[in-house]
Amino acid sequence: MAELKYISGFGNECASEDPRCPGSLPEGQNNPQVCPYNLYAEQLSGSAFTCPRSTNKRSWLYRILPSVSHKPFESIDQGHVTHNWDEVGPDPNQLRWKPFEIPKTSQKKVDFVSVSGSSPSLPAALLCPAGLHTLCGAGDIKSNNGLAIHIFLCNTSMEDRCFYNSDGDFLIVPQKGKLLIYTEFGKMLLQPNEICVIQLLLFLDPMRGFLLLSEDTMVSLTVSEVQSIIIMAKSVRGMRFSVDVFEETRGYILEVYGVHFELPDLGPIGANGLANPRDFLIPVAWYEDRQVPGGYTVINKYQGKLFASKQSVSPFNVVAWHGNYTPYKYNLENFMVINAVAFDHADPSIFTVLTAKSTRPGVAIADFVIFPPRWGVANKTFRPPYYHRNCMSEFMGLIKGHYEAKQGGFLPGGGSLHSAMTPHGPDADCFEKASKAQLAPERIADGTMAFMFESSLSLAVTKWGLKTCNCLDENYYKCWEPLRSHFTPNSRDPTGPK
Repeated sequence: MAELKYISGFGNECASEDPRCPGSLPEGQNNPQVCPYNLYAEQLSGSAFTCPRSTNKRSWLYRILPSVSHKPFESIDQGHVTHNWDEVGPDPNQLRWKPFEIPKTSQKKVDFVSVSGSSPSLPAALLCPAGLHTLCGAGDIKSNNGLAIHIFLCNTSMEDRCFYNSDGDFLIVPQKGKLLIYTEFGKMLLQPNEICVIQLLLFLDPMRGFLLLSEDTMVSLTVSEVQSIIIMAKSVRGMRFSVDVFEETRGYILEVYGVHFELPDLGPIGANGLANPRDFLIPVAWYEDRQVPGGYTVINKYQGKLFASKQSVSPFNVVAWHGNYTPYKYNLENFMVINAVAFDHADPSIFTVLTAKSTRPGVAIADFVIFPPRWGVANKTFRPPYYHRNCMSEFMGLIKGHYEAKQGGFLPGGGSLHSAMTPHGPDADCFEKASKAQLAPERIADGTMAFMFESSLSLAVTKWGLKTCNCLDENYYKCWEPLRSHFTPNSRDPTGPK
């Protein structure tokens, strides 16, 4: 595979054209009467037209055929994708999952978003097990407020199939295996220890007469105005992407409804640090002018349900584009770590890579946080993560290595969920060792990358997560059972009476 090229920067105004068609971007305007190379102009809107410039998101695509050229969508089976947070009762316990099992290629072929079921006009290729599995979530898709956490398990590439999401942004975290992601903006190669974000578009509600973009952005329109915009939006709704894999592949997805991911504010840290904008990479324009005689299948997730449509050409026919609303990727090794250098812990918010803000200042719908290799130098300090009860929900995953607070049962490809106010912290073995360790400067988490999806919402676990996946570790609570009292009521000295 030839090395792919990228544009550097986060949220930048960018322009790109496939070198096979030089000059394919119109000069001085967005929508000429006739575009260069007789292409179609199509705008992709990621925010309300009237959002402030700092948050206004849109791109113009110049393509061989507009994306509106497709057959009607038909409902297809959900597989294990859901937004029903009430299908099983709530469970406040500490939950941990063993590595989620990837279907063996020799047994059945499963692609990134394969789904079960069919309809009379859709191919038998849809008769395959689900690749996407919803683990937990909260909120409401229709009101554009909430999130879902999914697990993807696949072993084959998407052939003449693509996916787009009308409900939210996807933050994709591969854990095993590389992903070659085809998008309308170009191609991205994603490897474990990298992430990418595929963004959604605007949300239109014709019944209420509003154009809804996020919790804090709402533009009022009449019903007739919304209905007229729907005609235009049908051709631009959702960044389409397709995934090629090269082996049995596994990973995690954080989906947020109604908001986009941003870089966290740095406050007194200053201008530099954490995830620097220059390290985010955007694909360059690439197109294929390919007819698909058997039909190309476009799968859409809309209001939590799955739909499929057929069209005669590849959707990756964008010859050129410009704008600031694009997919992007980021290598977690580029994260500039901030840490305590005297005593005690800084809060884990110092490890935030991306945040999806709520309307409440300082409170996120979701934060993406990592625990990368770093130095530990804090003096007179219990250095592993402290025992904690949190008003936030914390889902953790492990890409590689061994997480310092739980060296045993928390494994790459698995996960854990500590719900709001559910106590958690180091296991007994970790506590005993760290309490007696010599506090010399030391490297922490070398060869390891753990991450956390943290949310202000109370997450409900799905039936697949609690039962069907058969990966729930029923003995998780036992890692804390050996903890014993060290209380010395007659001696303040932690080492006990002399």
